[in-house]
Amino acid sequence: MKELDELILPDDIRYSADHEWARIEDEFAYIGISDFAQDQLGDIVFVDMPEVGDSFDQGDEFGSLESVKAVSEMYMPLSGEVVEINEDLSESPELLNADPYENWIIKIRMEDLEDYDQLLDAEAYLESLEE
Repeated sequence: MKELDELILPDDIRYSADHEWARIEDEFAYIGISDFAQDQLGDIVFVDMPEVGDSFDQGDEFGSLESVKAVSEMYMPLSGEVVEINEDLSESPELLNADPYENWIIKIRMEDLEDYDQLLDAEAYLESLEE
């Protein structure tokens, strides 16, 4: 497992306390898991994703990840409607281990931009991991 100073934490995205990330592009947001999450899970073997058209509030469970170690739920960092899922993960869930930021899980149409302001920047997220 990686040491905290080895984690990749891009500055252009925000993080939830549950280890999901969100990157905004126009009225949409891409949602994925952090480098810390994929590192803790180990080899990811299955991604359970919602359906296009499903809507979630911030904090709602929207799917799960199965690894060789455990099954872990994923929680919405932002409220919104799913407009796209990353189909590549159905065939190759290990892409999340290879690059958890390039390989997003879902794309949503955001309901409330203020949700984004409640998420942690990279520095605050790292501080939360250190605690």
